[in-house]
Amino acid sequence: MNHTLTRAALAAALMLAAGGAQAADKLKVGFMLPYSGTFAALGVAIENGFKLYVAEQGGKLGGREIEYFKVDDESNPAKAAENANRLIKRDQVDVLIGTVHSGVAMALAKAAKDADTTLIVTNAGANAITGPLCGPGIFRTSFTNWQPAYAMGPVARAKGHKTAVTITWKYAAGDEAIGGFKEGFEKAGGKVVRELSLPFPNVEFQSLLTEIAALKPDMVFTFFAGGGAVKFVQDYHAAGLDKTIPLYGSGFLTDGTLQAQGASAQGLLTTLHYADGLNTPRDNAFRADYSKAYKAQPDVYAVQGYDAAQLMQSGLAAVKGDFAKKEDFRRAMRGATVDSPRGPFTLSAAGNPVQDIYLRRVDGLENKVVEVAVQKLADPARGCKL
Repeated sequence: MNHTLTRAALAAALMLAAGGAQAADKLKVGFMLPYSGTFAALGVAIENGFKLYVAEQGGKLGGREIEYFKVDDESNPAKAAENANRLIKRDQVDVLIGTVHSGVAMALAKAAKDADTTLIVTNAGANAITGPLCGPGIFRTSFTNWQPAYAMGPVARAKGHKTAVTITWKYAAGDEAIGGFKEGFEKAGGKVVRELSLPFPNVEFQSLLTEIAALKPDMVFTFFAGGGAVKFVQDYHAAGLDKTIPLYGSGFLTDGTLQAQGASAQGLLTTLHYADGLNTPRDNAFRADYSKAYKAQPDVYAVQGYDAAQLMQSGLAAVKGDFAKKEDFRRAMRGATVDSPRGPFTLSAAGNPVQDIYLRRVDGLENKVVEVAVQKLADPARGCKL
């Protein structure tokens, strides 16, 4: 009997020692983000946001020092699986952080699931990541393409619009955003009379603008981002359509594009999970700290990176930094309330933020908050089997 007790005590001591060694090791975080090409600035903002939160915690999360590994995913889906495996297999990271491009993120989610590596998606809005691809180790601190677009539906209908034409690029993000808006608008009693699209990343809008003018809808809803968003807003304004047919969009239409859009964007209304002028103590402190650390104003991408680190902290605090307790770590993350600069949010069972979506109006170089369009909006996570 004593013999058994001694063996049990020895095993317990060894486990304690292993736990101690575990706590002393650095936690490996892998950034798979775009550091070159169109989305490079977004990748940098996400990393900056993440590291700002870690710096605020004295350089540690859950008492553990962090070691960073980085891969430039070049926003290239063809290289995504190989890049993900460099972090998962070669660097053996504990947690993956990424990425911006939905096509890359889909491959990243698949690789993370296959290896049972925890992934926090810090931008890509592909519905499938927290839909059919969902898993116990997959989390998101951003949005689904459906979310901000859906929120514009009831807003537009409340403004008296009964008919809408939609326009986007023919690709996943565009299709999902238009689907979200249509669902929200038609549920509120509106009707989408035509869905227009053109191949990604084509920006020859003229014939489609002529078609909009002929259709005479009450409004137009659009999903474009980056350079395409700049050109579309300028062309819509130049055609004089904004005088008779108001233009609305998912927030990416006017995020990071206002400088280039200039006068043509003024007064535009968009919906997104972050806005300028929230003027809460949490957001004001975040904006001041970020601009001091990086000599730049934070944007929605910086917030999404910052919140990924906050989410990790929730999980690590629950297991006292012992990452070997992977299931407990993930369970704590899924049950967390994140005190985000955007406003507090929780996670759905599928791992996506349940968050307020703001109606914003372009004023100068800011997307100023008008009101909360939809409170605590949860993505339906269609196809998630968790």
